Amino acid sequence: MPTYKDKKNGTWYCKFYYCNWTGKRKQHLKRGFRTQKSAKAYERDFLSKTHVSPDIKFSALVELYMEDCRSRLKPTTVQNKEYVINDKVLPYFGEMQLNKIEPAAVRRWQNELLTHKNGYTLTYLKTVHNQLSAIFNYAMKYYKLPSNPARVTGAMGKKYTDSIQFWTKDEFDTFIVEMNDKPLASTIFKILFWTGIRIGELLALTLDDFDFVSQTVRINKNYARHNGQDLLLTPKTPKSNRIIMIPAFLCEAVQDYSKIRYDYHPKDRLFLTTKNTLRNDIRRGCEASGIKRIRVHDLRHSHASLLIELGFSPLLISERLGHDRIETTLQTYSHLYPNKHFEVADKLQKLAIETTEIHRKIEE
Repeated sequence: MPTYKDKKNGTWYCKFYYCNWTGKRKQHLKRGFRTQKSAKAYERDFLSKTHVSPDIKFSALVELYMEDCRSRLKPTTVQNKEYVINDKVLPYFGEMQLNKIEPAAVRRWQNELLTHKNGYTLTYLKTVHNQLSAIFNYAMKYYKLPSNPARVTGAMGKKYTDSIQFWTKDEFDTFIVEMNDKPLASTIFKILFWTGIRIGELLALTLDDFDFVSQTVRINKNYARHNGQDLLLTPKTPKSNRIIMIPAFLCEAVQDYSKIRYDYHPKDRLFLTTKNTLRNDIRRGCEASGIKRIRVHDLRHSHASLLIELGFSPLLISERLGHDRIETTLQTYSHLYPNKHFEVADKLQKLAIETTEIHRKIEE
């Protein structure tokens, strides 16, 4: 392997040819290595990544996979992927040769996570497994890996949780009293409870997004904080772009809050706070009110459960929440519907009794 001594700087460098993904022959130069060994190791790793073959190291494949993701996905999505991969996948598979990873190895990895002392939730385990499987799928498509061992093994965990945390209207009413001295937090929690929008969608809202005449709020962007920068991104799914009808009292609450903002332009973000601050607010409010503690995201579940209790259809709830598919709504909140089955049976029983009574009177 061609490595050279840079006598002027006392370091090593490597210069070599390789074929890029189009098949074109190109030269690559890399300087600044302290030893010849490290220069040769760099060349080997570089060539293994450009050589379309499934015999590369798993960690080298991950670098290629993440490079591809960075050019196609939102930075927050990439960040979440990196965290899961670095924390749960690479420590186990990183040094393995890609085409030597068997389903049995994936099974052992699953078992370690399933029995981990941290007691990971089934939905989190499902997310971790899906990430591993996505990497293998990438290798199958672009690096000639014959099969996906994670698919052969089968998934672990569950896509949807068996239960969710939420507040009833009475619980929310008790909690929100403790926010009366905090106009920002009070307005935010009211919007989250009475609309079911995501926290990122709320933090992206401007005053222009509200139409107080039509009593609607427009959801067309999502706020995220990434590497110290404020980002306004596209919504989570295509159907997350939506117009939501809101009650008159919520319009009044937003208008009242907007009046206390100074030097505010209607196109600026209306709610300047952080998710961590809201988590602290909800914790303090729960402690003061005695209401069970839930996450900020659970206010979205609270809205959905309220709509179910009021008898609205899953289709309407799905559209209001911005779910991409109605199946998502049904699978997320299916455990809240059993009580409705009793109502159906009760109403059918009453209808049958009424029908029998009508027939009896006719016969008389």
